[in-house]
Amino acid sequence: MKHAVTTTIVAALMAASLAARGASGTSISGSYVEARTAEVFTGGCIMNGEAVTTGREALLVWKVDRGSFDGVPLNGLAVIAAIAGDQNLGIREIGGGAAETKAAIFVDERATPAQRSALLAMARQHSNGMVSKVVELSASPIQFVDEPGAIRVSANSLRLTVAKAMDHDAGCGARQWFHPLAEVSNPEMGTTAENAFSGTALGTKWSDPNKRSSFFATFSY
Repeated sequence: MKHAVTTTIVAALMAASLAARGASGTSISGSYVEARTAEVFTGGCIMNGEAVTTGREALLVWKVDRGSFDGVPLNGLAVIAAIAGDQNLGIREIGGGAAETKAAIFVDERATPAQRSALLAMARQHSNGMVSKVVELSASPIQFVDEPGAIRVSANSLRLTVAKAMDHDAGCGARQWFHPLAEVSNPEMGTTAENAFSGTALGTKWSDPNKRSSFFATFSY
């Protein structure tokens, strides 16, 4: 009897959780890719230099497969956050304080005004503080091509290509130093073939190819 009661309570709690999620209008999933201007897998000899001199910029990309956020359907739409910080964006993972950041946001040009607001809200809520101060919000044609071996993204002022493979050479004590900047599921490290931003809103531009500086993953919120 005790087991039956416990099972009933657990089932009720799960049903309540699902009902609350549905009531909030938020149940969404898709693909994610990011690249920053510092290695995420490298040796300590390289990290000692990069930790304080690079890694202050990144591109974060969410591509919705299906679902809604804040009650707004976002099927097939994408949002990109170009981030610039005052120090290495992952420094808090190796003992430093969180970087102060600003973001230029690119929302899918196909999105309605309500959808653009929802895309921004999703990126802001699930970026672990990376999307806090938004200095620019613009609509852009966004290409997100997920191939078997790579993910390719392009929009106004930016391009990103991430190979779904990485050489895990253990030379110089190489290991993984950082994790994805956003809240994601099943992340894997990739090799960045192209990571470029030429916009003006952030006060900085970058082109940082051919580095072990990226992650690809899925998300479900």
